[in-house]
Amino acid sequence: MKAKDLEKFEKILIEKREMLLKNARQTLESDMTLDTADLPDEMDLASSEYLQSFQFRLRGRERTFLSKIDKALAKIKDSSFGVCEECEDQIHPKRLEARPETTLCIKCKEAQEREEQQFGD
Repeated sequence: MKAKDLEKFEKILIEKREMLLKNARQTLESDMTLDTADLPDEMDLASSEYLQSFQFRLRGRERTFLSKIDKALAKIKDSSFGVCEECEDQIHPKRLEARPETTLCIKCKEAQEREEQQFGD
């Protein structure tokens, strides 16, 4: 892959990483607090706890996504970015543009999804 393309993908990945970290900081600063004195009844409290739980699940997914971004950035550094981890073919540039954190070419990703559907994983 050309150095210019690698720089473009690195920039995209860094921007995504910064956005995720910004969201995580926001969660820690504001969404983590649940003051029961501000909630007049049990329904309000239950609703707020549900929303807080949802936020935590969402942040858990973002943590996984952050890990994928970090892995892609490391691959840029070691010159293995854009190579499918399964078949070792080049990942199509259009796929990388859509999901620069991907580790599989479209063919291998589809095979993985079929297998997951088949075995319910």
